[in-house]
Amino acid sequence: MAELLDKSKQDSSADSQEQKFGLKSLILHLHPRRVPQAALELTHTWGLGGMAALLVAIQFVTGLLLRFVYAPFPGKAFDSIIMLQNEVLFGQFVRNIHHWSAIFLLTVTFLHLLRVFFTGAFHRPRQFNWIIGCSLLFTVIASNFTGYLLPWDQLAYWAITVSTGMLEYLPVAGAQLREAVLGGPEVGAATLLIFYNLHTSILPLILLLLMLLHFWRIRKARGVIIPQKSANEANDYVAVYPNLIVKELVVALVLLAALLTLSAIFNAPLQAKANPYFSPNPAKAPWYFQGFQELLLHFHPLFAVLVIPFAAIVAMLAIPYLRYDAEPTGIWFISGRGRKMGLISAAIALVFTPLAILVDEYIISPSAALAAFPGYIIKGVIPLSFLLFFIAALYYLAKKKFAATRNEAVQTVFIFILTGFLILTATSVGFRWEGMRLAWPW
Repeated sequence: MAELLDKSKQDSSADSQEQKFGLKSLILHLHPRRVPQAALELTHTWGLGGMAALLVAIQFVTGLLLRFVYAPFPGKAFDSIIMLQNEVLFGQFVRNIHHWSAIFLLTVTFLHLLRVFFTGAFHRPRQFNWIIGCSLLFTVIASNFTGYLLPWDQLAYWAITVSTGMLEYLPVAGAQLREAVLGGPEVGAATLLIFYNLHTSILPLILLLLMLLHFWRIRKARGVIIPQKSANEANDYVAVYPNLIVKELVVALVLLAALLTLSAIFNAPLQAKANPYFSPNPAKAPWYFQGFQELLLHFHPLFAVLVIPFAAIVAMLAIPYLRYDAEPTGIWFISGRGRKMGLISAAIALVFTPLAILVDEYIISPSAALAAFPGYIIKGVIPLSFLLFFIAALYYLAKKKFAATRNEAVQTVFIFILTGFLILTATSVGFRWEGMRLAWPW
């Protein structure tokens, strides 16, 4: 009997050791065995990459649960959401978690990209991982966008109608592209089915593959970037477990607590059932596209929908491949001078952008001399030329006045453009009302 008990204890101990070994092996697939001490500083990365990974997992789990109830047909979609909220146990809560975690995911992914940029974590050998990170952000935006339509309420229907309507402004094949995206001339049953399949099948697969590639590239680059002064210190490495893993667990628990609390207090929005014959005033795109909707009010559609966004995306992807006079990494805003210039750039954008909006809204009207020119000249080439001149002057000022490095000058321009776009988004979200006229929100 004693021998049997001893054997049982040995088997139990072996199982426990095997489980620990399996967990440790999983951890070491994601992290190296030892990490720099500097990598443990919360303010260095804020745990944003881990947060994004956790939020993706939450999206997958809650999305899978919602699939058991949701019906992707115009006559049933809205009613299935109502049934989910009113008749399914914890249905409202699960939908709330899915809704808020989607917003968290988009926000955290964007902040993570900014963290990578502002700590210089895009230089060699990480250039291509920056491209993967940008692709992840675009995929998250696409996932949010396709999921936006699924409740089939007024907010969703008209937001997608407005957003896809921007495609018609693209030259040559804009109308055909819009019809291909919608599956027809307008938002309807085909659109809902296309968006549902993209949202629940294709985009999650793309997201998962990009994440795996992203993690692999991080491991290949020996983990997160750290300040160079710390990388050169001897004996600066500690075991990943428990030093890093415990901190990541704490960040994950705090994020979960915030998400569950928010989901328990605030319900995911749901307006009246979609009515193709009654448009709300104003009809707006999803909040993350409203900066482009605001651009449409100030620039010719060709420039607001194609030229400016395309140029911004190309510039964003080209950032790691520019020639820099130095490649400082792991230091927020590169240097003290870089931080100072960044603050000045943000302040200029905070003044310049609202002023430009007000001038275009209330003061500027094309003169008789300009009336003979086509619209893309008056509302496209001319204002864009002024903007590019302003950006070039800002870059020149950074280089000459502050003796900035190319890193610091590029960062200064980046902050100016980013701040300006955020102000455009905030203007459309909070200050555009009936007829898209400017008005105070109160």
